[in-house]
Formats: sequence, C-alpha cells, structure tokens
Amino acid sequence: MRTPGWPAWRSCCPPLPRSLGSCCFPDRRSNRAQSENGDPLMKVMLTGGTGFVGSHLLESLLAAGHDVRLLARSEAKVKRVLREQGIEIQDVVYGDMTDADTVREALTGCDCVIHAAAAVEISSQRSVLDSNIAGNHNVLGSAVSLGLDPIVYVSSIATMFPPPGPEHTTDDPVVSLSTDYGRSKAEGELYARELQGEGAPLVIFYPSGVYGPRDPGIGATLKGLRDRLAYTWVITAGGNACVDVRDLARMMTKVIDQGPERGARRYMAGGHFVSWAEEADIVERITGRRVRRLPVPAWLLRLAARLVDFIKWVYPPFDYPLTREAAEYVVGCRPCDSRKTIEALGVGFRPTEETLGDAIAWLAK
Repeated sequence: MRTPGWPAWRSCCPPLPRSLGSCCFPDRRSNRAQSENGDPLMKVMLTGGTGFVGSHLLESLLAAGHDVRLLARSEAKVKRVLREQGIEIQDVVYGDMTDADTVREALTGCDCVIHAAAAVEISSQRSVLDSNIAGNHNVLGSAVSLGLDPIVYVSSIATMFPPPGPEHTTDDPVVSLSTDYGRSKAEGELYARELQGEGAPLVIFYPSGVYGPRDPGIGATLKGLRDRLAYTWVITAGGNACVDVRDLARMMTKVIDQGPERGARRYMAGGHFVSWAEEADIVERITGRRVRRLPVPAWLLRLAARLVDFIKWVYPPFDYPLTREAAEYVVGCRPCDSRKTIEALGVGFRPTEETLGDAIAWLAK
C-alpha cells in the first residue's frame, strides 16, 4: 500500500536488498562491550537529538552506557542543548537528514539507529512534506542497507487517527492528514511498515502527546499546556493521552539495551488517558489554584476550527493554534493500549500528576 506520489521518492534512498535475511544483517556483537547485566553496549546514531524527545533520549542512552553519535543541523543548538543538560559528546555529524551522503556517513560504523527527527516548520522552499519523506527514506533505507539492528523509528498515534476501535492500538490502519506534517508522518509510517514487511529489524514507537520538563524548543504539547494555564481549559468531549518524555526515552533505550536479532516490532507508548475535566482537576491539585473552565460542545469546537482555518486561508499571517485536525484530535482522542509494551520492555508510566507537575514547574522557570 502506497500513498500517491510514493514511487518518486524511491530515487532519494538507497536500493533495498531483495531479501532481508540474515545475510543482510551481519553479526556485530562479537567485538561489542557489555554492560554489568550482560546487555550489549551499542554504537547508536541518533537523529533529532536536540529536540524534546531526542534530548531526553540522548541523556537516557548515555546513562545506560551506550556510545551515541548525533546527526544534527545546527552546531549552535547542539552546544546549547548539551550545555543545558550537562552532557559532553564529541561524536556529531553536522548536516541535514535530506542529504543521503551525510546520512550514510553518520550511520557508517554504528550498530543501530534511532530516528527521532521530524521537520515541523521550514522557512526554505523545501516543504515539511518533502523534507520528512526524504529524511525517512534516507535514514531508514540506509540503515537497512548497512545492516543496522535495531532500527528504531519514532512515529505517532496521530498517523492512525481516528482509531477504528475504543482504543489506539499498534495495528490500527494508517490515515493521511491534510497538513504537510501529518501527511509526511503518515507516509513515513507506511514506509516503515513496508520495511518491516520485507524483514527489516525495524521497531516503531507510537507515542501519544508527549509531556514533561526540559523541552529545548517548547513544542506543540507544552505550548498547549502553557496556553491552557494562561487562558482557559476547554471542557469538551474526548480527552488527553499523555506520556512522559522520560518514560518514552527509557522505553526506547530498553530496545537498544536488548540488542539485535529480535526482529520487527511495534510499541504503543500512550501513557495515561484523562478527560479534559480530569486534567483540569489534576492541574488544580498541582498548582493549588482554580483554573478557568469553558464547556464547549464538540460540534461547536469543530465549527470554530473550520472558521479559524478559513481565516488562515484568507489571511495567512493569522496565527492561532486551533485547526480542524487539532479539534478532531481534541474531541476524538481515546486511551492507548500499551500493555504489550510494558510487558515486553519492563518499563511503565509514571503518574500523570508527576508528568504535568514537572512540566508546569519547568514552564514556570
């Protein structure tokens, strides 16, 4: 199954072997050091290491004893993020994930890769859609051809929204959204699943809304939390599936700890689900003050979102976070079935009160 325009992107990634059997994945374990508990220590190439998830993942991987190489665009941002985290790392390849030669250079000599980078806003003529698709093909395709194992890809439950059942699961079908970012994540998900079907040792993670402290760029989830604190809590249908960034990082680190030759897997990392009223209750307990609440029927929120989209179409400089897709997510989000993830990796989710409390304390600094 391919989305329209898929074949054109075959040219931006290396050709894949016809058969992804054991001959394509050489045994790299013989010269690899081991941790105290016997798990193999890995040379990990990490994309997105200066982002919210990636920076916490970098810290988690280093704490576990793994050797990390970053692929990053901005030397200044790398220095800032590492300084803020108190981390020293010398192995950095500077370049863009859309450059196949740079990606291959970064992957060469590594045992495994975690692809956590995704363009959200780009000021150049290359669109978010183009950049993310090219990046996914370069990183995942090159990792397969070089025999890395495991190959970890950070996807999102948004690629499978809305879910067909009462919970988000790893087997839900992929849905392509109308935004460039949403479409690029959907196409990345389809490509990752295609590689899994061909036998690649590709591990896909599906986080829900990621919250917690220390976001180098303050992304959409923490901006949303900050706005709710400053203005009002819209109480409507649906709710918020919230995963702590530190738990997500520990889960992906555990996959690296387990080493190669475990095959393709999909892991839901959905955290805890709370209604919007329950989230407001939690925040009131954390802060010790009442928050403003605005009950809004789902139909009215959808209507308002369509109006905002129309205004943006007529007047592009108008900047407001509400969109039709955002409204659908707000009123349609459901709990995530992460039971298999917890069982396989031995990592659970900390309470939502702790996650939101640490996020709010960090935002207040």
